[in-house]
Amino acid sequence: MNNRNERYSGFEQGPIRPPSESDSLLLRVTRNCPWNQCTFCGLYKGQTFSIRPVEDVLKDIDSVKSVISDLQNGTPHDRDAADQWSYHSAKAWFENGMKSVFLQDANTLVIKPDDLLAILASIRENFPEVERITSYARSQTVARISDKDLARLKDGGLNRIHIGMESGSDIILKRIKKGVDKETHIKAGQKVKKAGIELSEYIMPGLGGVEYSTENAVETASALNQIDPDFIRIRTLALPDQTGLAADLRNGLFSRAGDILIIQEMMLLLENLEGITSTVVSDHIINLLPEVEGTLPDDKKYMLSILKNFLSLDYVEKMIYIIGRRIGVMRGLYDLNSDTRRRHALDFIIQNQVEPATAEAYAAELMKRFI
Repeated sequence: MNNRNERYSGFEQGPIRPPSESDSLLLRVTRNCPWNQCTFCGLYKGQTFSIRPVEDVLKDIDSVKSVISDLQNGTPHDRDAADQWSYHSAKAWFENGMKSVFLQDANTLVIKPDDLLAILASIRENFPEVERITSYARSQTVARISDKDLARLKDGGLNRIHIGMESGSDIILKRIKKGVDKETHIKAGQKVKKAGIELSEYIMPGLGGVEYSTENAVETASALNQIDPDFIRIRTLALPDQTGLAADLRNGLFSRAGDILIIQEMMLLLENLEGITSTVVSDHIINLLPEVEGTLPDDKKYMLSILKNFLSLDYVEKMIYIIGRRIGVMRGLYDLNSDTRRRHALDFIIQNQVEPATAEAYAAELMKRFI
């Protein structure tokens, strides 16, 4: 839905951005998600998708430019209540170095290429120091964009695209209503790479549950091997209560994989990544082992060793770490050697009467806080 006739109501920001864009200026180009059917996601449910008029996005850029100019000149910025969002966003961006811009919300590339080029040109003209402009996109959308238009967007300044692959398994993609298949994921990823745009693919260990854990690992690795994205970003499955997949869990239609099985799944996935040079990134607190990071193929052995070290622990040690990680005490597997952090985790386990048989289910409940 394109709201070209709506009245400009001031600077806007959407609800999310990738962790790697924490220092970016957030510019809202679209509102919410045009697909909005994925059963693992509860973010945009009940929200209507719309495309903001290009003129409104350009006004947002002008508003930020005004604030930045005053900050650079040391001039007090005269702002009213309607200008608060742009002022605080611009000020934070200025203080973070003004190096990157992230275009919101869930699928900016759904707009017309010429409209996106106009936005990119305005960013480049007003902020020539910007090094990176990035956006989320759906594989289904990218697959429909011509190679010529993707090359134009690259030349216009779009440096990186974030795509939620989640899984390379057609079985799982259908079950979670992703609206895309493995073949389209591969086609879209290859098109982005061909255009010379950096590509981040997000994968979701645990998404196949117990039944399709192996399927998820093997088929996702297969898709990634055919794409060779610049980044493979790990997002372990968590299930907020409002999601469709959580309802499936309650109704016995989905069997949630615990942390131990998910780590085994990640081992299988890494073992099956071959012939690519992607950088694996674990940049979200929801991941159990944040140390599992590195560039393939050189760091593959190291990453596998982290997973093996966890799996070699006895069950009590695993439980201490899992609960410690889920309450934010354990920053990595090395913190099992910290007496203070171990004690904090053990005190929580005792106080909350967490039993070995229920520890992983308890941890899954704790994970909801991070989504």
